[in-house]
Amino acid sequence: MTAALALQACSFGGAPSYIIFGAYFPRWLMAGLVGVAAALVAHRVFVATGWNRKVPLQLSVCSAIGLTVAVLFWALGTR
Repeated sequence: MTAALALQACSFGGAPSYIIFGAYFPRWLMAGLVGVAAALVAHRVFVATGWNRKVPLQLSVCSAIGLTVAVLFWALGTR
């Protein structure tokens, strides 16, 4: 009984993945790609609005934005 409660979140359905062009892509890989795209978009927004002169450590800020979007994408996709 204790082992069954410890393994309560496990599933036998396989790894969570998306089917794209007939191939299975793991959800974590898609989340990483979405995060990289979000970081690039954030950088472009900073440059277009002129915030790149006001925001210090822009690489860290854009990386944090990308990481946040990737984690949210992954977490919302695992429901």
